[in-house]
Amino acid sequence: MSTTALQTYPMLIDGEAVSAGQDGQITLVDPSTGAELGTAPLAGVGDVDRAVAAARRAYVEHWRDSMPAERARILFAVAAAIREHAEELAHLVMQNTGHPPAFAHGDAANAARYFEYYGGLADKIHGESIPLGPDFIDFTLREPYGVCAIITPFNGPLQMLGRSTAPALAAANTVVLKANEQAPAAVLALAQVINDAGLPAGVLNVVPGAIEAGNRLVTHPDVAHVTFTGSIQTGAAIMQAAAPQITPVTLELGGKSPQILFDDADIEAATKAIVGSALVTAGQVCSAGTRILTHHSIRDDVLDALNDAISAINVGAPVDGADMGPVISERQLDRIRGAIRAGRDSGAKLVTGGEEPVGGAPSGGYFVKPTVFDEVGPKDRLACEEIFGPVLSVIPFGSWEEALHIANDTEFGLASGVWTKDVSRAMFFARKIEAGQVFINNYGAGGGIELPFGGYKKSGIGREKGLEVVHEYTQVKNVCITAAAR
Repeated sequence: MSTTALQTYPMLIDGEAVSAGQDGQITLVDPSTGAELGTAPLAGVGDVDRAVAAARRAYVEHWRDSMPAERARILFAVAAAIREHAEELAHLVMQNTGHPPAFAHGDAANAARYFEYYGGLADKIHGESIPLGPDFIDFTLREPYGVCAIITPFNGPLQMLGRSTAPALAAANTVVLKANEQAPAAVLALAQVINDAGLPAGVLNVVPGAIEAGNRLVTHPDVAHVTFTGSIQTGAAIMQAAAPQITPVTLELGGKSPQILFDDADIEAATKAIVGSALVTAGQVCSAGTRILTHHSIRDDVLDALNDAISAINVGAPVDGADMGPVISERQLDRIRGAIRAGRDSGAKLVTGGEEPVGGAPSGGYFVKPTVFDEVGPKDRLACEEIFGPVLSVIPFGSWEEALHIANDTEFGLASGVWTKDVSRAMFFARKIEAGQVFINNYGAGGGIELPFGGYKKSGIGREKGLEVVHEYTQVKNVCITAAAR
């Protein structure tokens, strides 16, 4: 595998590298410079049909009846192969997404971890025995759906493939994954690594495509389950498209996660977590804690800590070792700058950052300064809209009740952080916050691989990660046998 300039990164269909897409080619761009990196095929409807046919054939002919221990062996081999190629894969993540080195290397490490974790789960997916008395034997089976469609975003591309694909394969499904067309290089390279590690042909197929390819995949009659990670708007469209076939969907959508800092919070630890979750990837993480709910008595201390932490962030090209890289595209850059201007216009106080160009960053790149606003109203655009950029909103509160109301007064409910030494207060908020994850005095501990992840409200349907994802990729069959003596 090579990362030389202008290389073509083929898609994977039925175990074969396919360099020509029905809808032409994608020009891959380094968002740090705007320079071309290479090309990838743009899958069309015909490519999607071929990929689904290959996945269906692999499922029917062998994968659904494969021994769990054999699936585990293959997934472990994939994890080892990813680790062997981790440096090359991380470099592609930096080049094609703009993620900084620490995140890019973590992306590769987490991808390997997902295959390892779900390899260990493959032979532990079981049903239950249900007591109906001496005349019956009743039990349940957890069976695969068949062909699973997985649609991933550009951010964290390696681990996003791993977190959805690995459990689907462990449960004996086959997969057609549509890679995001903005930055598919690392995903396509990873697909080849997985293929070379011994995964049977057709079990995993990876095609980069735009809206037409995604729509065909979601509505294909042989697709039995759809997993999507992305925006609320696209998630709603996918639900609508899947509805006529009654195809089940798992959706991980947007977030506007609160970080709630009480008067006894460890400000240093909280600041480190806030910066780490919301800024190092230029804010391009769905669970980024960008609403900083701060008790009024410590607001000045929190603002000083954030300002100090942000001033130490080196914004620039990831391949040069920067702490924070660019956003994915010029369009996204314009959207973030628009949100910053709207914040100024709303009367919020700009503490640091802004929409001006980043000094010292490479020309042609899509860079934006880490930005903090104070005196943000709970219903201001900055506090309500998922900006998907490095913009933090500090919102003061006085009482527990006010903090809880602000935290829950949103259409999102993905993650949250609570910072306090008071155990009773922490547990009260753990129960009352309307979010799929509540972190107390940490944020995203352990990388989250073992932790169920998904949203309340418009942040999604279903759960990924951890053991809970088994419920997403299997369906329950009940078997009842008459055992009474005749």
